[in-house]
Amino acid sequence: MKINIEESWYKVLSNEFSKEYFHNLSYFVKKQYKTKKCYPPGKLIFSAFDNCNFNNLKVVILGQDPYHGPFQANGLCFSVDSKVVNPPSLKNIFKEISLDLDCDLRTNGNLIDWSNQGIMLLNSVLTVQNKLPGSHVKKGWEKFTDNVIQIISEKKDNVVFMLWGGYAKKKESLIAKNKHLILKSGHPSPLSANKGYWFGNQHFSKCNRYLIKNNLTAIKWV
Repeated sequence: MKINIEESWYKVLSNEFSKEYFHNLSYFVKKQYKTKKCYPPGKLIFSAFDNCNFNNLKVVILGQDPYHGPFQANGLCFSVDSKVVNPPSLKNIFKEISLDLDCDLRTNGNLIDWSNQGIMLLNSVLTVQNKLPGSHVKKGWEKFTDNVIQIISEKKDNVVFMLWGGYAKKKESLIAKNKHLILKSGHPSPLSANKGYWFGNQHFSKCNRYLIKNNLTAIKWV
């Protein structure tokens, strides 16, 4: 089954695309996009892969499912179009970066520059129906993205995995702890962040120190 995805990822994931669960998932997604308003736009479903070459990947940030409002989801977890007001979780991410790195507060919510630097901004579920969060849960995306995480863990070395919130932390079992850095904290959403589970985690400086230690280029977060 030929999927329109960046070539380095197609080579790594080609076996997934031939599996029955993925055929069923593809059928479901195509039908949803034909009959419902869904996000992100079809050409951006695999943006997390298309903008982050497998060979250059060095950080994985895990989200749950895409934003479900108009003009928000762009295929990268936590990211929105630069013309859209930044959602609360994204604002808290930027606040922590500013605190952690003692730098100016980032305002551009489009995180494609992160992706281009080797950060995979991966949602567990890659599509959603308009105004119905979780509407494409348990249709096959989770099996696919869990396998993606495992493949990254197996085939790469010295990747930084950022697991924010209870949902993301459940993915820790898919990652080989002996050759990767796993950073865990509460979710950046106001509900979690305002209770003290997010601010002060210093994930961004910890990530860069680890990358430099392993002879990799630090991330420009702002």
